[in-house]
Amino acid sequence: MPRLKDKICVITGAARGIGHAIAARFHEEGASVIVTDLEEASGTAAAAEIGCRFEKLDVREEADWRRLAEMVPAADVVVNNAGVTGFERGMAAHDPEHASLADWREVHRVNLDGTFLGCRYAIGAMKARGAGSIINISSRSGLVGIPGAAAYASSKAAIRNHSKTVALYCAQQGWKIRCNSIHPAAIWTPIWEPMLGNGPDREARMQALVADTPLKRFGMPEEVAALAVTLASDEAGYVTGTEVHIDGGLLAGSSASPG
Repeated sequence: MPRLKDKICVITGAARGIGHAIAARFHEEGASVIVTDLEEASGTAAAAEIGCRFEKLDVREEADWRRLAEMVPAADVVVNNAGVTGFERGMAAHDPEHASLADWREVHRVNLDGTFLGCRYAIGAMKARGAGSIINISSRSGLVGIPGAAAYASSKAAIRNHSKTVALYCAQQGWKIRCNSIHPAAIWTPIWEPMLGNGPDREARMQALVADTPLKRFGMPEEVAALAVTLASDEAGYVTGTEVHIDGGLLAGSSASPG
């Protein structure tokens, strides 16, 4: 029996990367998937490839969430995945001393405001049934400081905390609406491209990014999707307010090298 059979699942930022992998895996597990994304062309193409429905959504805009609530009034699973690093248009100052207030706010607007609105939508879409699963994609960067990406780290830390608040609130209301966060480290998606570039040092940059990871490699979006399936399924009925790390052992406490 597919693990998500007949569940209505909404996934933000699902045109590519982790969101796309989650949407594809949910579809394979029998879910009725709604792919959402700001980019209409790539979102439509992703939904067609998977065989599911697409709805355009700018997670920063409350009006877009209201429209989604009208189009998809009930949901069993909501994955708040849409996010930015701040480096999408190339390298920029994102350290605590030189980051601009405008850049700081824009990263938080997408990552944190988008997750807040997504959780609020999810509660409204689930409370009539009194059950559901909210999955927020945070980051390893939400658990440690990142000097060169202050806004990103701050926003992901806030997602981690808000997930716990949502979990407690829903339990307080007597609903079986669970909320958990997933914390990926270096996962191989297009989000890395602006930081890697196409120069002769690209391979060296890639290796440097995972040098401290015990498993010495990038994780894959499909590996994050596997965790999301478990949290979305009824098998995880007693799991709420928790965080799941997928980081190749990075947070285990020390690095390791093959003997």
